Amino acid sequence: MKPAVLLVLAAACSGDPTGGSVDGATVFQSMCTSCHGPTGKPPEAMVVRLGVRDLTDPTVRTRLTVAHVEAQVRTGSANKLMPSFTGAMTDEQIRAVAAFVASDRFLRR
Repeated sequence: MKPAVLLVLAAACSGDPTGGSVDGATVFQSMCTSCHGPTGKPPEAMVVRLGVRDLTDPTVRTRLTVAHVEAQVRTGSANKLMPSFTGAMTDEQIRAVAAFVASDRFLRR
């Protein structure tokens, strides 16, 4: 069996929905879109029911530093509607998704 196939199979068996990726866009797609939507704009039902923030909103974007996003992902929201992802993601994945979400690249997808 080819090494690349083994790597994919190992990632699938690990239970890691990101497949072990440390690419911020991939981590966002795997871990964040169910609440925040694929573009960062959450479905209306998530906004109404859980108060999920629109990550594309210009007012929200002014506060989205890498440190802020990383802290939010690590600890979850103060109201605990967004869970902590510590343990569900590696430190490297958390840093990568935080850098991606806080970047201008996030809006240009």
